[in-house]
Amino acid sequence: MSNKINRRQFLKTGALTGAFFWASPRVIWCEMKSPSEKLDIAGIGVGGRGADDINGVSSENIVALCDVDERQAAATFRRFPKARRHSDFRKMLEAEKSIDAVVIATPDHTHATAAVMAMKLGKHVYCEKPLTHSIYEARVMRETAARCKVVTQMGIQGHSYDGHRRAVELIQAGVLGAIREVHVWSDRPIWPQGIDRPEDTMPVPKQLDWDLWLGPAPWRPYHSAYVPFNWRGWWDFGTGALGDMGIHNADVAFWGLNLGAPSSAEAEVSDVHAETAPQWSIIRFEFPARGALPPVKLTWYDGGRKPPKELAHGQEIPTNGALLVGEKGTLFSPDWHADQFKLLPEKQFEGFKGPEPTLPRSPGHHEEWVAACKGGPPAMAPFSYSAPMTEAVLLGNVAIRAGEKVEWDAEDLNVTNCPRANEFIRRGYRSGWTL
Repeated sequence: MSNKINRRQFLKTGALTGAFFWASPRVIWCEMKSPSEKLDIAGIGVGGRGADDINGVSSENIVALCDVDERQAAATFRRFPKARRHSDFRKMLEAEKSIDAVVIATPDHTHATAAVMAMKLGKHVYCEKPLTHSIYEARVMRETAARCKVVTQMGIQGHSYDGHRRAVELIQAGVLGAIREVHVWSDRPIWPQGIDRPEDTMPVPKQLDWDLWLGPAPWRPYHSAYVPFNWRGWWDFGTGALGDMGIHNADVAFWGLNLGAPSSAEAEVSDVHAETAPQWSIIRFEFPARGALPPVKLTWYDGGRKPPKELAHGQEIPTNGALLVGEKGTLFSPDWHADQFKLLPEKQFEGFKGPEPTLPRSPGHHEEWVAACKGGPPAMAPFSYSAPMTEAVLLGNVAIRAGEKVEWDAEDLNVTNCPRANEFIRRGYRSGWTL
C-alpha cells in the first residue's frame, strides 16, 4: 500500500497528532525583549557541539541546561553553575516558564520533538544541523515556526561568514553566467557506516539515561557503538554523511541558486544496510528551472569520492568543498563553507572586483540570532530557509534507502515512482513522544 502523503492528508494528520501548533490549546505567543535586555536561554543537549553553541550565546542569561548524559554535559554544567539542570527537555520546557529561547544540539532524531514543543510554547529556537531527521519533520518545523512567529536559526555557521555571503552575491549577480552543474563533496563519514547492529549488549553507564537518549526512536539495548559520537551513521538516530555535511557544503549553491526542491534523486553507493548509511555514496539531484534560472544537476560525493579533477582548473581538490560550474566561470569553495572561495580559471578573474555588496554582513551566527530575538535584523538561516534545504538534502537519503532513482513531489511529500520509498519520508515515534 502506498504511503503517499498529500497536502490535505498532511494537514489532517498533523491536526490529529498535535503536529501543528493550531491543533493545540497550549500555544503561547512569544514576546520580544529590548536590545538592552538579556535573553533567558536554555540549552537542550549541551555536550559536544551543544557546548560550543551555549558558549556562542553566553552573553545572555543561561538559566537552564538539559542533557541525558552527565558525562558529556559535565564541562557545560561546571561553566554555568547557576543554571538549573534537567535531563528531560519536555519537563524542563513545562517547568521553566521564564525561558525566552532554546538552543538545541541533541542527536538528529530528537531535534524536531524538542524544537516543535519549544516553538508551541512561544520560545525562539536555535537548532543544529541537519534541522531534522526526516523530511516530514522539516515540513512541520517550517510550518510551526511560521505560525508561532518565533525567531529561528539553524546551526550552519558558514552561512554567516563574509566570504560565503560574497560568493552568494557574485552568483546572484550573474558573474559566472548561467549555472547548470554543481558538485559538492565531503570527507565524511568519520564514524562507522556500512555495518550491522551489534549482537552483544553492554550495561548502561550510570551517568546516561538511555531511555531518554533514545527519545522517539525505537527501543534497542544500549551499546557504545551509538553513544556519544557514532550515532551519526545509524539510520534510527542520524542522517549519515549527507545529512551531517550536505547542509554545510551545499549551502552556497542552495542560497546562491535558490534551488528549492529537487525533482529527483538517485544514489550510487558502496553497499546497502538496513541499520546504517553506506561507507560511500554519490548522489545525483536534479532541480527544475526557477523562473529565469535554468535547471541544475547537483552531484554529492562522500566517503573519499570526489568530482572530476578537470573541473577544478588545476586546483587541488581538498577533503570538503563545492564547485559551481557556470557558462562564464566556476566558483570553487575549498572547504565546508565558501568563505575562501576562488573564481576559476584564476587568470580570467585577475583583478576582478565585482558588484557592490547586496547582503548584510553578520556579527556572528549566534549573535545574529540573539539580536533577531530582541527585534533586530532577521537571522539569515531561519527555518523558512533551512527547512526546505533540509528536505532537499534528506531526499538523497531516501534514494539511498530505496535503492533506485526517486521522483519527488515536494508539495505532497510523495515519491511518485517508488511507493515503498515513502516509508522513509516520515517515521513513527515511540509512545510518549510527539511533534
